[in-house]
Amino acid sequence: MSEEKKFRSGFAALLGRPNVGKSSIINALLKEKVAAVSPKPQTTRNAVRCIYTSEDEQIVFVDTPGIHVPQHALGDFMMKEAEESLMLVDAVCYVVEAQDRAVSEKDEIILKVLENVSQPVVLAVNKIDKLADFEDYKKAAAVYEKYIKPAAVVPVSANNRRGLEELAAAISALLPEQPPIYPEDMLMDSTERFLASEVIREKIFRHTNEEVPHGVAVIIDEFKSPDEFPDKKVCDIRATIIVDRPGQKGIIIGKNGAMLKQIGSEARKELEEKFGHKVFLQLWVKVKPGWRKSPEELRRLGYNS
Repeated sequence: MSEEKKFRSGFAALLGRPNVGKSSIINALLKEKVAAVSPKPQTTRNAVRCIYTSEDEQIVFVDTPGIHVPQHALGDFMMKEAEESLMLVDAVCYVVEAQDRAVSEKDEIILKVLENVSQPVVLAVNKIDKLADFEDYKKAAAVYEKYIKPAAVVPVSANNRRGLEELAAAISALLPEQPPIYPEDMLMDSTERFLASEVIREKIFRHTNEEVPHGVAVIIDEFKSPDEFPDKKVCDIRATIIVDRPGQKGIIIGKNGAMLKQIGSEARKELEEKFGHKVFLQLWVKVKPGWRKSPEELRRLGYNS
């Protein structure tokens, strides 16, 4: 009789330049939307833990803020979050695109950070569905193998759900043999309040352009759930959207409040699906000039390590 397979569990940091598909990979692996997805860079601001559990492994993915050159206090916070996350994980999953034929400036910054990382790296070559020839993913891998020596190279497609089990297996092989860290039905190590703020912020990212998303924060002023208050049948959420400039406030509110209504409607529907009960969502927009440059304001808004 063969020896019983040992269970492995641990933490894996997700790295990659903006829009490379890190959050899409997480959502596809967990078969549920747990990470914010947006075509805008720096969608992820906090190191968010998403948990993949199978019969043989539990991988706690730390979806880090994008590694970049900071331009303000918020950028400093995000960079510190990413660097500290790398110090606490068992492995790193570095996501690149299958069409890559050269290292971009943003990837150069990531590769420089990886020089100081002792943890093993799995190179995930995403978006293979966009290749005419599947084997061409090896050309992208070769570009990065000049700078790092990955423990494994895995071609994947988050869109088509290809290579996901292989990616999980490659990461799992690098984790310690130990029992699961979290309950097997747990998908995120985050509060419902945090999840609500992330869903609202993602809708803003999706519906606004240029500088508006990066000048936005979301504060949950009130959160009363039926889980905490059994007499309530609806989850009451009051949130304030913080922006840098009056012009941004006008864009988010929209003509006759149409944009704010759309953001609120989409956020409410998604939160109802996630929470499993009705949601009553109220949104306000407030201008706080220069909030991203103020360490004090960032701490008040929850951006503190």
